[in-house]
Amino acid sequence: MEETILFDIWTIAQVVLIDLALGGDNSIVIGMAAKNLPHHLQKKAILYGTGGAIVLRFLMAAAVVWLLQIPYLKTVGAILLVLIGIKLIGADDDENIHVEAKDSLFAAVRTIIAADALMSLDNVLGIVGATGGHLGLLVLGMMISVPIIIFGSTIVIKIMNRFPILVYIGGAILGWAAGGMLATDSYFPYGKGNETVIQGILVAVTLAGGFLWKKRNDRKQKARK
Repeated sequence: MEETILFDIWTIAQVVLIDLALGGDNSIVIGMAAKNLPHHLQKKAILYGTGGAIVLRFLMAAAVVWLLQIPYLKTVGAILLVLIGIKLIGADDDENIHVEAKDSLFAAVRTIIAADALMSLDNVLGIVGATGGHLGLLVLGMMISVPIIIFGSTIVIKIMNRFPILVYIGGAILGWAAGGMLATDSYFPYGKGNETVIQGILVAVTLAGGFLWKKRNDRKQKARK
């Protein structure tokens, strides 16, 4: 019983950390889409757009859980998670997000939902991998992390910048989730009984790949100065 509770808490903690590591730009998208609206419509656009984005995110998560039952898609998902983890660690700090500001409530809400959906694909895949497709834990983890992402992204970004190790931890969790996903793919011949080994290998691949990508971006930045 205690082991189950600890496992559930650890799983939820992974979901929250993955969402925080990957979702720091969402509030920027919301602000950019609504900035040209009159002040009295900005709050409505943020509220309606955020609500729609959250609903869509849950639908996407349910769809991913269902799709991962298709043969070999867990293996594909594991590869994508490793790539997402590498990108998270090695991302160029100068990368800019541009979302066109809208001057009508409907257009702003539509932009917020569409942009959040595109930006949330990596989040959704990451949390599905971390929870092993357990819908209860997935929903609970998202209910905790989504409000933090939407309303506290600026703070999250500052924390990530101040403590870069958190980005590496997020990347390692994605690699660990990728290993669990790959090892439980019934079509992967080496998964049974080797889950921890596979998870360790993919954590190492993710961290090494992210570190090398970051070094490459750092060299490019120095060359531009």
